[in-house]
Amino acid sequence: MHSNSKTTRATLIGLLAILLWSSIVGLIRSVSASFGATGGAALIYTVASILLLLTVGPSKVLAFPRAYLAWGSLLFVAYEMCLALSIGYADTNRQAIEVGMVNYLWPAVTMVFAILFNGQTTRWPIVPGVALAIAGVCWVLGGDAGLDPAAMVANVRDNPLSYGLAFAGTLIWASYCTVTARIANGSNGVTLFFMLTAIALWIKYLAIGGEPMRVDTRAVVHLLLAAAAMGFGYAAWNVGILHGNVTVLAGASYFIPVLSAALAALLLDTPLSFSFWQGAAMVCAGSVLCWIATRRRS
Repeated sequence: MHSNSKTTRATLIGLLAILLWSSIVGLIRSVSASFGATGGAALIYTVASILLLLTVGPSKVLAFPRAYLAWGSLLFVAYEMCLALSIGYADTNRQAIEVGMVNYLWPAVTMVFAILFNGQTTRWPIVPGVALAIAGVCWVLGGDAGLDPAAMVANVRDNPLSYGLAFAGTLIWASYCTVTARIANGSNGVTLFFMLTAIALWIKYLAIGGEPMRVDTRAVVHLLLAAAAMGFGYAAWNVGILHGNVTVLAGASYFIPVLSAALAALLLDTPLSFSFWQGAAMVCAGSVLCWIATRRRS
């Protein structure tokens, strides 16, 4: 009974992460506008690392399984750089929100990886679920035309770096979720991983001579909000995937695309077309089907 309540509590903490994450696309974009793509991301992860040190505490690195230390660090840092830079490098606010939508293919991909690599049992809805999630992203990328392959290709060709980073990030994050569930052994490296991400971004910033930073009150407030959403979001998610019900969390995360787009549109004052919302709803529905397919029959 005690173990059951512990799992439920961890699952609820994981659900809080989903709410925090939904604000991230808009906040990263806003911070990037003031501090530059690389500089803004470096600042977000630096402040988030400090928040995590004060709340979660330093990571107990010596107690980590070596495989988790190596693979966890590598996959986490790679994903965070893909996420932050894909949004920062977007040409417009609308494109930043679209790039965020590509990133939100990860719940469906995580389900597929859990089936392929962790022996997760599944049923037939997984196939239409994955297809619907992918079709939803294609619908979003088609712009106002909806599912238009020519418009989609033109859109991606307009900024292949942003869209490419977002798609790579989806595969990397699904790998992180799948791998840590097997090798973490209850360890939580989120503080260390954030610090490593901040260091990697500062190295990139110094190596390429990052963009100039424009500091004002709004920029600082959004920086603090982004760092809090990032840091506390990941701290909560890690507790969820290590000790909670991973299937419930991956299923609940289907709310993120629509929530995130709504918050980003509000924050960045960017109206989104009806076809965008159709695509976002398809991504959500696809993730729900994947979730249903992998739930245990009672």
